[in-house]
Amino acid sequence: MRNFWKSLAAVIIGNAVYFGLMSHLPAEARHAPNHIDLGLAVDFWFCLVVYGVIGMIQQRRARDEGLPGRR
Repeated sequence: MRNFWKSLAAVIIGNAVYFGLMSHLPAEARHAPNHIDLGLAVDFWFCLVVYGVIGMIQQRRARDEGLPGRR
């Protein structure tokens, strides 16, 4: 269930960042509704990066909680 929430957060945050920056992206990187295009891949990439960042934060928290004297 934890992976579901991590994935959901990555999709929501990634899409928010992508659509917030979409007007600043080159025309080829903008997604057109109801089409499979490069913009869809760029949007997916944003979500994938956010997923990785969330994973890194989780690993760092788990590591820091396991070390004595770091609280």
